[in-house]
Amino acid sequence: MTTNINRRKLIVGAGAFAGLSLIGCASQTKKAQIFDAHCHIIDKRYPIIENQGYTPPSFTLAEYRAQTEPLGITSGAIVSGSFHGNDQSYLRALLPQMGPRWVGITQVSPNVSDEEIASLASIQVRGLRFNIFRGRIDSVDDIVALANRAYTVGQWHAEIYADAAALKPHVAKLSKLPQIVIDHMGMTEQGLPVILDLVDSGAKIKVTGFGRVNMNVPKALELISARNPNALMFGTDLPSTRAKRPFEAADIQLVRNVLGPTLSERALWSNAIGLYRPVV
Repeated sequence: MTTNINRRKLIVGAGAFAGLSLIGCASQTKKAQIFDAHCHIIDKRYPIIENQGYTPPSFTLAEYRAQTEPLGITSGAIVSGSFHGNDQSYLRALLPQMGPRWVGITQVSPNVSDEEIASLASIQVRGLRFNIFRGRIDSVDDIVALANRAYTVGQWHAEIYADAAALKPHVAKLSKLPQIVIDHMGMTEQGLPVILDLVDSGAKIKVTGFGRVNMNVPKALELISARNPNALMFGTDLPSTRAKRPFEAADIQLVRNVLGPTLSERALWSNAIGLYRPVV
């Protein structure tokens, strides 16, 4: 009798252990996917220009993937920097290599043709960048005119890199654009009230460049997400050219810690997926 009882205990124990093993496997959930809404690839096979006395070092697609794939980044937006000028050859070469989960944000001259916009849209270029911070000089009326034309022809939204404080006189005009995105949370604490005004009109805000901004990042995240939980979009800003410190993996955890699981999932994935429309 004792032998049978011990055998039953052994069988039940083994079954329970197996069940715990299965539960353990099931509980190890797949790493959450992240959309990188702002990164640069610097491939010296394509034109790279000096800007304000600076020419960036190479940062290849292979180097980008080596840094980001372990973090769960599976999709994103490749952004043209000041050092790319208006060159489109690197995006035309790069986007087909990266596949449908990746899109491009480009820069163009004011007289770009509708045919060029449509051609770039066909390879998943999704937006037009105005790099005011690094020296592009356009009147706000010119920005609005080109942004509206790009939206009509290619369904491109407008992305603006600027100290948001300088945009204060132009909030009314910018708010009328079909869609606007502000890089690096608007850069400064002084620009945060402007960011919040733009968020009220539907602007998206990139949670990027923690090492280049001059603001209290956790406070900015809290204020923006409270204003509109669909506004924030995370990006690595790799390779963090000219930043005081480069991107760190801990920046992702900061977003999660400040926003919590639901809002951080929006900032790290779904908000950007809705805007950039990759094929995922």
